[in-house]
Amino acid sequence: MTDSFKLTLDTDLYKGTLSVNTGLFINGEWVKPVEGGTHDVYNPSTGKVLTKISAGSSKDVDIAVNAAKKAFKTTWGLHMPGSDRGKCLLKLADLMEKHRDELAALEALDVGKPYPVAWRADLNASIGTIRYYGGWADKVQGKTIETTENKLAYTRHEPYGVVGCIIPWNFPLLMLTWKIGPALAVGNTVVLKPSENTPLTALRIAGLLNEAGFPPGVLNIVNGLGPVVGEAIAYHPEIRKVAFTGSILVGRKIQEASAKSNLKSVSLELGGKNPNIIFDDCDFEQALKWASIGVFGNMGQVCTAGTRIFVQEGIHDKFVAALTAAAQGLQTGTGDPFSKTTKHGPQVSQIQFERVMGYINDGKAAGATVTFGGEAHGGDGYFVQPTIFTDCKPDMKIVKEEIFGPVAAIMKFKTEEEVVEMANDTSYGLACGIFTENVSRAIRMSHALEAGMAWVNCYGTSEYQVPFGGNKQSGIGRELGEYAIDLFTEVKAVHINVGFKL
Repeated sequence: MTDSFKLTLDTDLYKGTLSVNTGLFINGEWVKPVEGGTHDVYNPSTGKVLTKISAGSSKDVDIAVNAAKKAFKTTWGLHMPGSDRGKCLLKLADLMEKHRDELAALEALDVGKPYPVAWRADLNASIGTIRYYGGWADKVQGKTIETTENKLAYTRHEPYGVVGCIIPWNFPLLMLTWKIGPALAVGNTVVLKPSENTPLTALRIAGLLNEAGFPPGVLNIVNGLGPVVGEAIAYHPEIRKVAFTGSILVGRKIQEASAKSNLKSVSLELGGKNPNIIFDDCDFEQALKWASIGVFGNMGQVCTAGTRIFVQEGIHDKFVAALTAAAQGLQTGTGDPFSKTTKHGPQVSQIQFERVMGYINDGKAAGATVTFGGEAHGGDGYFVQPTIFTDCKPDMKIVKEEIFGPVAAIMKFKTEEEVVEMANDTSYGLACGIFTENVSRAIRMSHALEAGMAWVNCYGTSEYQVPFGGNKQSGIGRELGEYAIDLFTEVKAVHINVGFKL
């Protein structure tokens, strides 16, 4: 037996009891860590301890890998038809729908985001992702390749085996589904480490796996700290692939671990310092609304956040005034994620709060102008005011580095050629936004900007059917859509001699 987290809520938006097992989920069972460690999880809206969870070690990773390896060889992998793997995923999606309210409440509580946002956006996308890959499970196909009449040549797309998945804290449930959906659909088994800051929805999903029909060992959840459990996954010789979402610093460490261990395949979804370009021929009101979501959504804790906003000189002042008013509107409410008035939540942790405030203070010291915000929100919790800087220079840290908070740096431009140079002056290459009513310009800009994703007259809208990922230091590989099937499979070429004799 292991401990559980229980909390009864009676709020404007959610009434009920939340209950989550806080152990490790290995081989279809809840277990305690070998070395008995625990880790505090904090409520970012209050700054107080929410619960304690079990904290694993490399020994627990070893046990989980052995369970995953056994499941791959006996009950999952190539031993279970794709149609049956798909049924398990579709059943899991149904169970997530059944427990939608509870999962949304856990996500809101753990991350600090408003409950209606978690219920609508996070759960819709998470359930949809699992359903989408449930449909893919029996549609993984190779090719027959013509060579000569004396040979049959074809390809197979085969699972790696045991895959390690390490997910971040900003969208914990959604990032879990982005990893396990395609990984399990194609036949891999998984050892997953949730963020130590936001583990509750991953643990609740673990509690649904047996009911969904997954054999023991197919998906194992090992809580713990990154330098302990994450490192053990990255170095483990029996893990054939690691899929990671997080910072560039940790992404580099995972690549180094792969090089030093077994040269495992690595896919990385890392950070971004994304340009959002507003031309003076745009639909102004739409550009304003999308830009506000792009920089302040999820309290700025989004890798695709459009925090470098380039505005053409003809509408620059008007846009700054309008975005400032929009930011002022986000101040409503107490910050309680279960209050109907809350529009803007906290940063996820004390560390993240201090990081964001450090960048804000640096921007002030560097001479940028604060048109709104720039301070801690006040009261309990890790709240930072939505913040807008103008008079920004290209060499300022608030322009060059990813802040991962609700901080916009607005810059003025004159010509299309000028803004392309400004936008591409970054080591990142994840996403970009373009707002213009000129179709030719929209296409030119989409092609000229160095990014893995371009949004035209919208911002930040991801679909599980469409690939997601970046260029340069923003990552390696593409998640979502059919591209994720390739991410979690290896191609084998088979040559069969049907007539040639030596």
